[in-house]
Amino acid sequence: MTLSVLIPTYNYNARALVLAMVDHAKAEHIESEVLVGDDASTCETAWMDEVAHEDGVRVIHAPDNLGRARIRNLLAEEAQGKWLLFVDADAVVPEGFSLKKYIDAGYRAPVVCGGLYHPHKNPNPEATLRYKYERHADRHRTAEIREQTPHRKLSTFNLLVRRDVFMNVRFDERCLEYGYEDALFGIQLGEMGIAIAHIDNPLIHVGLDTNADYLAKTETAMRTLRRIAHFMPRDYGIMGAFYKLRRWHLTWVIRLFYKLFRKPMRANLLSHHPSLLIFKLYKLGYFLSL
Repeated sequence: MTLSVLIPTYNYNARALVLAMVDHAKAEHIESEVLVGDDASTCETAWMDEVAHEDGVRVIHAPDNLGRARIRNLLAEEAQGKWLLFVDADAVVPEGFSLKKYIDAGYRAPVVCGGLYHPHKNPNPEATLRYKYERHADRHRTAEIREQTPHRKLSTFNLLVRRDVFMNVRFDERCLEYGYEDALFGIQLGEMGIAIAHIDNPLIHVGLDTNADYLAKTETAMRTLRRIAHFMPRDYGIMGAFYKLRRWHLTWVIRLFYKLFRKPMRANLLSHHPSLLIFKLYKLGYFLSL
């Protein structure tokens, strides 16, 4: 079999995505399967019974909530395709997306990152923080920009990996909570000398969290980063600011600032007009306070 499309999900209806992938594979004449990994969902499960009747679709139910890394590893173990395409459940397939474009790029590198972008209009008025952050980040998500630092720009949202390569690396299962499993995967690939090709074959990310949920996820991600910090490059994202502040003996200043202004910063970030600058300061302060 040529391709396995792997879609992990938790309490999210990915029916339209599954059917879109099935239709694309048929239209492009690609021998494929679609595996849905239900990570012990407690709601939004009826659609899985429906898609399980489609040819080439399998639904795998985890008995317990495994987390983002382990559920993806489980799907890879169950897959039969030479190529594994990891796709997040809250993706929408736009015009111009091509599974064949992925397979063709696989001749250049065993790992291919297709990219993502967000709708031009915010689909959720309660998600202003996530939407504003992601739309700003979209400016740096073209293949040309990602190719400049290929292993640091890897995203599991829309990622093709040759199966034999993946089984030698796998996602780090120490990432039990939200955040950084894709960063660690990219770092591991770089250390092993495995090439990554970046192409413009994006999917649209529509599952935007509310401000409160995204702030909680951000705090979780900072706790994850704190636990795995010794595996990360010293100039990786917020780590770079941390080491500079520590070298200048200024970490106490940010901790004090965070302690004094945490509540008004949260009020801004939970509002309909959040500031990305305040978001950066909040993340740094939270990280340093751990």
